[in-house]
Amino acid sequence: MKILFADAVDAARVAALEAAGHECRLDASLAADTLPDAIGDAEAVVVRSTKVTAEAIAAATDLSLIVRAGAGTDNIEKAAASEAGVYVCNVPGRNAIAVAELTMGLLLAIDRHIADGAADLRRGLWDKKRYTAADGLAGKTMAILGLGDIGLAVAERAKAFDLTVVAERKAGRSEAALARIRSVGVRLVETRTELLAGADIVSIHVPKAAETTHLVNDAFIDALPDRCIVLNTSRGDVVDEAALARGLDQRGMRAGLDVYADEPTNASGSFDSKIASHPSVVGSHHIGASTTQAQESVADGMIEVIEAYVAGDVINCVNMASNRSDAVSLSIRHLDRVGVLARILNALSTNGHNVEQMENRLFAGGGAAVATINIDGAFSPTTKQAIEDIDEVIAVSINAEVAA
Repeated sequence: MKILFADAVDAARVAALEAAGHECRLDASLAADTLPDAIGDAEAVVVRSTKVTAEAIAAATDLSLIVRAGAGTDNIEKAAASEAGVYVCNVPGRNAIAVAELTMGLLLAIDRHIADGAADLRRGLWDKKRYTAADGLAGKTMAILGLGDIGLAVAERAKAFDLTVVAERKAGRSEAALARIRSVGVRLVETRTELLAGADIVSIHVPKAAETTHLVNDAFIDALPDRCIVLNTSRGDVVDEAALARGLDQRGMRAGLDVYADEPTNASGSFDSKIASHPSVVGSHHIGASTTQAQESVADGMIEVIEAYVAGDVINCVNMASNRSDAVSLSIRHLDRVGVLARILNALSTNGHNVEQMENRLFAGGGAAVATINIDGAFSPTTKQAIEDIDEVIAVSINAEVAA
């Protein structure tokens, strides 16, 4: 496979892919505006922060896979990738510990005034009286928004600091997720209002999405107690910075931020931000996932995605559609003969059905197989009869309507 790396990547991991027979091309200088001219005949593109635009996808001649070496995929135009039939896959969870460590670092720096104290020492100032005024963390309550891998990693570390950790109860969590939440000792509450009202600290770990944009707004800030600490190591757009600034100025709140609404796209340069320079903010430079440990783990995950794809299995894909609410799942047992599936699909097409998902598996011995096919719309008796009329079809049954 021809793989283009549009960001820096660990040399040892690239060597491992090359040893496996892949043709790897590295250009960490690529950006959104230069990627379209460079993508060429790459079959896979791996990015960290480089934006993959619709123009880049359209310019590719053989592209079938885009891998985001990290969890968030908001730098990839997934709609364009879907239109072109290109898989977009990510590497979730591999940087969770790094982000959790930074989150706790920001919290400690706020409580113990570490940033200001270090700055004064570098200026030759000694002010023990000022920097003795710390609250301490033990016994306080941390509310976590977003109990994914990162949120739970933060919860585990917060518990070690003797913090009470609370989060919202959410419908649809798997039993495995609930078991981990229980094992960590997170207390679940019923409403967002209850969650925020009792929080001494709020830590935010939600993905970038329309519903999370300005999640921290005026109403959110108003629901928090005075002097609450707000931590955001997720995405800058999650916070309405004007609302947060009001909380800092009028309510004695403090904030630890790793991300900002209009942060620079370049690795270095000037940054004029009222919230980042606010005296009640301890900030870092969007470095949550940037530890050697995390990047090595993400690179390993990237290799797993590529190796699985080459082997015929697409893992961690984020742009496959969920089945529509009116989709129907069919189970069609048939003899394992050449052309049977083609005739089944033709019967569905002739009767106006589009196939959304399909799997065909052989019975032991290989004489027969069963095709599980999800189709859109109601399955009519006419269609059922057309499939049953195929000589090699043994039986047709409707499994269930497929939930969206």
